[in-house]
Amino acid sequence: MEPILRVENLTHTYSAGTPFERSAVQEMELTVMPGEFLGIIGHTGSGKSTLIQHLNGLLKPTEGTVYLDGQDIWADAKNIRQVRFQVGLVFQYPEYQLFEDTVYKDIAFGPKNMGLDKDEIDRRVRQAAAFVGLREELLEKSPFELSGGQKRRVAIAGVIAMEPKVLILDEPTAGLDPRGRENILRQIRQYHKEKGNTVILVSHSMEEIAQNVDRIVVLKGARNYMEGTPRQVFSRAEELEAIGLDVPQVTRIAMALRRRGVDIDTAVYTVEELKEALLRLKGGGADA
Repeated sequence: MEPILRVENLTHTYSAGTPFERSAVQEMELTVMPGEFLGIIGHTGSGKSTLIQHLNGLLKPTEGTVYLDGQDIWADAKNIRQVRFQVGLVFQYPEYQLFEDTVYKDIAFGPKNMGLDKDEIDRRVRQAAAFVGLREELLEKSPFELSGGQKRRVAIAGVIAMEPKVLILDEPTAGLDPRGRENILRQIRQYHKEKGNTVILVSHSMEEIAQNVDRIVVLKGARNYMEGTPRQVFSRAEELEAIGLDVPQVTRIAMALRRRGVDIDTAVYTVEELKEALLRLKGGGADA
C-alpha cells in the first residue's frame, strides 16, 4: 500500500539570510498511510505546527518535497487549493476563526468554496454536524451563542464537511475542561471509525495520544526523533522523560513499580494493560 502522505528531506527556514534565521523543521522524513490514526507529539518549538502546515500547502518547503497520493503538491502551484480541500487542517483554538451569522453557514463555508451544489452542501453540513455531536436545532443559531466546546465542534465540522482524505487536528482539546476534552476525542474516534479516513492528531498530551492513535511520531529539535506504535514508543519511556516529555500516568506507575523491584513491563500505557500485567504477576507468584 502506498502512503497517502510522504515527506522527504523537508526543511523549513524562517527569516533566511537574516540574524534571526532558524530552521523549524530540518531534514524531516515522514510517511502517513491511508486510514491511519497518527499522533504527533513534541515540545513547543519542536516543529509540530510547521510540519503540519506543509502537509496541506500552507507553507512551502525551503528544501524537500511533500507528496499527496504520490504527487508533489507543489509541482503545479495552481493545484494547491485542491490539496487544501483534500488535506483538512483544524488549527489550535479554531473557534476564533468562526465568522458567519449561523452555525450552518460556518460549516457550509468550505463546501461552498469547493463549488458544490446546494443539495450536496446541505448533505455535508448536516452529516458533519452529526459527526461532531451538534444537534440540528443549533444549526440556525449564531456560533457566538454557543459554549466553548460547541464552538470547537462547529470549527471541526467545517473542515470535516469538505470530506478531506486526511484530517489534521492541532491540539483539538486545548483549553477545554476534562469532559469537553473527552467529548471531542470520542467524536474524532467515531469519525475515524465510520469514515476510515486518515487522521493526524497533534498534541502535547501523551495521555491523549496514547489512548487514541495507532502510531506515534515524536519530534525534537526540528527533527523526527522517534516513531512507532504506542507500545514501541512507551517502551522507551525513560528516553522520553530524559528529553522532557511526559509519559502516560499508567506508564509512570509501571516504571515506579519496576524501580521497586517488581518485574513488570513498563511499556503499558492504558489502565487495562496495567491491570492485565499486574494480574499476570499475581498469577505467576501463585504458581511459584
